[in-house]
Amino acid sequence: MATIRHYDAALLEQACRLGTSTLHESCGILTSSVDPAIRSIWPGASVAGPAYPLECSPGDNLAIHVAMEKVPRGSVLVVSTGGFVAGYWGEVLTVAAEAAGVAGLVIDGGVRDIAALTARRFPVFTRGVSMRGTIKASAPSVGQPLSFTGTPVAAGDLVVADDDGVLVIPAAHVQATLSRGQARADKEAGIMERLREGKTTLDLLGLSQWRAA
Repeated sequence: MATIRHYDAALLEQACRLGTSTLHESCGILTSSVDPAIRSIWPGASVAGPAYPLECSPGDNLAIHVAMEKVPRGSVLVVSTGGFVAGYWGEVLTVAAEAAGVAGLVIDGGVRDIAALTARRFPVFTRGVSMRGTIKASAPSVGQPLSFTGTPVAAGDLVVADDDGVLVIPAAHVQATLSRGQARADKEAGIMERLREGKTTLDLLGLSQWRAA
């Protein structure tokens, strides 16, 4: 089984609470947002956890089945399919993932059994939905670094995903990103409090010169 960097529960909770937009805005140079076409299949889904990357051949999900015996508990599966949309994942693999302690799935492909996945509240972020099944013939890469929609992903990088998208934070930059994200969230909380007191965004964001525009 691969050794993956451990993140404690408090850190993962903070990452989910701050959310992808705040984390990316506060520290964009250290983080990578994946293709915005990768979206949650049910509203309100969110997940944070160490990445476990794998690559599937087009229309072939064998690598996912192999990964289920290797993935460390608490991981987020990050599955590259080269953008090929088919039903790589469904209810059976969701049950297997829950039993294996997998926290969620991010896939550059397709999934199916949407009603069941939604009912189980399993976090899935995908390019599309497809009833088309897959073969099981090859497993190009399991647990090795890869490029996911152009974003480098290595085992142990922190994946944060929610309704706004999917963010990958390199393991070496996790603490700095969360610290800056918290500072941004605190600043925005202060701004919103002053807005409730009657200030305007032009005042608070240093844009008052545009009032006469």
